Amino acid sequence: MTTKIHAVVDALGNPLRILLTAGNVHDIVPAAALIEGLLGDTLLADKAYDANKLIGLAIQQQMKVVIPPTARRCVQRAYDRHVYKERHLVECFFEKLKEFRRIATRYDKLAITFRASVMIAACLIWLQ
Repeated sequence: MTTKIHAVVDALGNPLRILLTAGNVHDIVPAAALIEGLLGDTLLADKAYDANKLIGLAIQQQMKVVIPPTARRCVQRAYDRHVYKERHLVECFFEKLKEFRRIATRYDKLAITFRASVMIAACLIWLQ
């Protein structure tokens, strides 16, 4: 049994929204729920989030989209490579999250208790 943690972080790497899904769910599935109604000016994401539906939702919310296009796209969309370098903040958040042994080893068996552990760890990260 595996679980994926999906998160949105701010410009400082602090978590804003967190969702859990089953391990076999693709990354793009909860992405719309994560950014819906979010107040932000830029959406940074990796190639896994390159979907017209998500990009359209971000543009509708007046966000600048910085997602590199996948190789299978016929028309390669331009993106700001300099701004894309700031995506490491999400990876740094997950690194901090995995410092909590309970989360790194998926100690909790039930999804609800694992989510609670992730939320407590996210609160502690926010307070650092």
